[in-house]
Amino acid sequence: MLALVLLLHSVGAAYAAAPIIPPPPDIAATSYLLIDATSQEVLVEHNAHEQNPPASLTKIMTSYIAEQEIVAGRLSPQDQVLVSVNAWRTGGSKTFIREGTQVSVDDLLKGIIIQSGNDASVALAEHIGGSELAFANMMNQQAAVLGMRNTHFTNSTGLPDSEHYSSAWDMALLTRDLIQRFPDHYAVYSQRSYEFNNIDQPNRNKLLWRDRTVDGVKTGYTREAGYCLVASAVRQGMRLISVVMGTDSDQARMRESQKLLSYGFRYFETQSLYEADVSLKEQQLYYGEVDAVSLGVAEDVVVTFPRGYYKDIEAELVVPKLLEAPLVVGQEVGELKLRLHDETIYQAPLVALADVEESGMFSQLSDFISLFFSQLFSDE
Repeated sequence: MLALVLLLHSVGAAYAAAPIIPPPPDIAATSYLLIDATSQEVLVEHNAHEQNPPASLTKIMTSYIAEQEIVAGRLSPQDQVLVSVNAWRTGGSKTFIREGTQVSVDDLLKGIIIQSGNDASVALAEHIGGSELAFANMMNQQAAVLGMRNTHFTNSTGLPDSEHYSSAWDMALLTRDLIQRFPDHYAVYSQRSYEFNNIDQPNRNKLLWRDRTVDGVKTGYTREAGYCLVASAVRQGMRLISVVMGTDSDQARMRESQKLLSYGFRYFETQSLYEADVSLKEQQLYYGEVDAVSLGVAEDVVVTFPRGYYKDIEAELVVPKLLEAPLVVGQEVGELKLRLHDETIYQAPLVALADVEESGMFSQLSDFISLFFSQLFSDE
């Protein structure tokens, strides 16, 4: 189909140098990833889809499932959970809950998120799922919904199991959805300490002390997984999510995460350029009850690009030369392309923003004659 390419806007100079960005820093980790949380643009990655033991990064999903149950009304932060022998005996990091006592869901969630308590994770998993195995099934179902293709959970804690694995990309997907869907719940991840049973339990994510723009997320460690960390920070309205898996120390996971975040904020920016369902162009239409239809995008256009080059972005609308009725809202009729120095940095379908029915017979005949003569005398 013939198409008409229209320059939508260009706010840059006639000529500007192409962006010069240094290569990403060397990261001492088995796998790692840095993405913009809004645009999902990948800024840095290495083995991001590789399956690795996630250790206590698992608990991001454990708390996610709990918050989902709260939002659905099937669970309340004030609900009292009876601590089982199984939960009490779980090894590794602890919230120091006691067998036979009752602990609120709210306290268990803080123990899971801040102290990374395995005992609290098992107690909450048993309360929600009936057993930890059933809860792991719920975790896997949610992972499938989120598109976490390289993830499989067998427990709520991240304790070693050959069938328990995830990837840096999957953990970033999960974290992004957690932040966007449950912002109030996510605020717990920024708490630096939590007191339970008269024991002050500091947050294991020490980046919260090092960088005031960091507001989460979760550490993890087992011998098999190494030292892992999902971190997120916001600067000037731009949120980044970093994931490092398989570093060799607590200091290393903080240092490598900080390197990723610093690189992303230094050399990139994210802007919202167009809103969904807002007309970008009125396009002439044939054989319809109206002579033109508004075209736009179905989703907000948010783009991450090299910092300082906003004015050099050019937008083009690629639309059919002959657009005919009928049309329905949301029907794809063209494409929006954003270019930066001859490189396409974003593409999205251009859609009709209104229903347009076919016109009557006489009106269609008039359009047919008009098209016939316009094509007859066209240079093309």
